[in-house]
Amino acid sequence: MILPALLLIIVYSYGPMLGSVIAFQDFNPARGIFHSPFQGLENFRYVMALPDSMQVVWNTLIIAVMKLVVGLIVPIAVSLLLNEVRKEFFKRGVQTLIYLPHFLSWVILGGILIDILSPSNGIVNDVLKLFGVDPIYFLGSNEWFRYVLVISDVWKEFGFNTIVYLAALTSINPALYEAAVIDGAGKWKQTLNVTLPGMAPIIILTATLALGQVLNAGFDQVFNLYSPQVYETGDIIDTFVYRIGMVDAQYGVATAVGLFKSAVSLTLLSVSYFLAYRLANYRIF
Repeated sequence: MILPALLLIIVYSYGPMLGSVIAFQDFNPARGIFHSPFQGLENFRYVMALPDSMQVVWNTLIIAVMKLVVGLIVPIAVSLLLNEVRKEFFKRGVQTLIYLPHFLSWVILGGILIDILSPSNGIVNDVLKLFGVDPIYFLGSNEWFRYVLVISDVWKEFGFNTIVYLAALTSINPALYEAAVIDGAGKWKQTLNVTLPGMAPIIILTATLALGQVLNAGFDQVFNLYSPQVYETGDIIDTFVYRIGMVDAQYGVATAVGLFKSAVSLTLLSVSYFLAYRLANYRIF
């Protein structure tokens, strides 16, 4: 039964890993992998010498960490609020509405964001004009671009993550709330002393597993929203690799950057699973 899935993994995941040898070659597509000359670590040295390389790494870390933190806080807060709603039809309706963006691709959402954030006729700037605020070029400003990435990413995914935390809330023993009420605890005290401790295992688990994805700042999102004006704050490792490899045709250099990222991601993923096991007793096998 697992053979079809195993074949897919071998063909599309493990097979392409053989191409990592390009990172150590002066790769020429006409010669192919087997006839391109090896040049050791020269591609890695070239990447490290590029003036933008460290800025790209910092951009990736900053954007990913911002998404991780905000993407953890917002779903928890929304799940706590929805848990207090007693009208079931309203609760289900809100869940459906906030869950819908998860199914839309960044190609569609990118077009929507470009329209609503347009400095000339976007709805956001139209509202700002009513309050006497000058139009803001959100997608072309290094000051605003990272915040647009974080907010739009949270908007897209917090509905899906909220479901995870709502499921965790259902596992809390109702007797704990009854005991808290008897002790005179209000809603706020119940949240602090019953709800959040009950959610702690799943919060720790999702936070630690997210550490393994800290270098994945979202290629699809950034690629559909960024422009040369915001390379300083919005260019990440994945878009950097795309431009070097696909646009500039420096395949060896692009592979070297991708291989470096994969090695760091593997380390972070291993650490995150170790922490998930130690802190939340989570195991893959």
